[in-house]
Amino acid sequence: MKNIILSLMTLALLAGCSGKKGQEQKTAATETVPVKVLKLEKTTIANTVEQTANLVADEQVYYAPASTGRIKAIHVEVGDRIRQGEVLVEMDQTNLVQAEVQLENLKAEYDRAVTLNKTNSISKQAYDAAVTQYEVAKSNYEFLKENTQMLAPFDGVVTGKYFENGEVYTGMAVGGASKPSIIAIEKTNPMKAYVNLAEQYYLAIQKGTKVELQSNIYPDKTFRGTVSIVYPTIDPASRTFTVEVTLPNADEALKSGMYGTINFFIGETETVVAPAIAVLKLQGSNDRYVFLNKNGIAKRVAVKLGRRFDDKVELLSDEIHEGDELVVVGQARLVDGTKLDIQQ
Repeated sequence: MKNIILSLMTLALLAGCSGKKGQEQKTAATETVPVKVLKLEKTTIANTVEQTANLVADEQVYYAPASTGRIKAIHVEVGDRIRQGEVLVEMDQTNLVQAEVQLENLKAEYDRAVTLNKTNSISKQAYDAAVTQYEVAKSNYEFLKENTQMLAPFDGVVTGKYFENGEVYTGMAVGGASKPSIIAIEKTNPMKAYVNLAEQYYLAIQKGTKVELQSNIYPDKTFRGTVSIVYPTIDPASRTFTVEVTLPNADEALKSGMYGTINFFIGETETVVAPAIAVLKLQGSNDRYVFLNKNGIAKRVAVKLGRRFDDKVELLSDEIHEGDELVVVGQARLVDGTKLDIQQ
């Protein structure tokens, strides 16, 4: 008897809850909610491919003379800006002075041989010998001069210094240098990036394709550049190909090693873009949805989010079409089937 009474009470409780839930659903379906709607239109937007990359200098040189010797003076420090033709390092000039004296002596012999040759007063063998000796001495002098005074090959910045004045350059990598060098210099305008892209984009990416770089260091700044090289092969293991991107850097805001996101612009496409505030998220999941006005009734439509454009977002769904009316105000109070009071 006791069990029968408990069963009856349970049934009564369940019936009460069911009735209450049904009443809530009925109320939700019959309640009219004031909302505002936006008529959706297709918008032409840039079609992009996004990839991340590290930046590198346009040129990087580990600068050293062709032969070992004592360092007379290093005229720059790490971080110094350099100009093309500026003297960066001077080596000991002993060999250069000796080569200069020898060149002057041989030049006198050469000039005499040229004069005698005009009057056929010197044998061809003696003349050729004088010319050869002079040319060899001149070449040796120019070589030593180039390697005694090391000039900046481009405008840039000093990124490493591995010796001090008076030390002997040994021809070995020391002081943290990855290659034998006295100093390291970089050409920082422009900067470059090497990006691996999926082979499906091989025909879309060409030399001159526009790109934009964004970095967390400069969240409000966009750096524009172009594709400078498209490598002609595809890696069979990763199914990717490499492109070189060039980014102007006149203000030197971009630094070697900086990490950023690069967008490649590969044409235009038409799509539906809506205010991001119109999109709702299902609690406890990553599912997104919106509400459409269908003859005064709210229709819930699942969507996926595409690209973002400031406060707008691309809506991806087979159920959303141009001309649909999207609820943009009051959508948080809606359930599927709610009657709508369209406000102007």
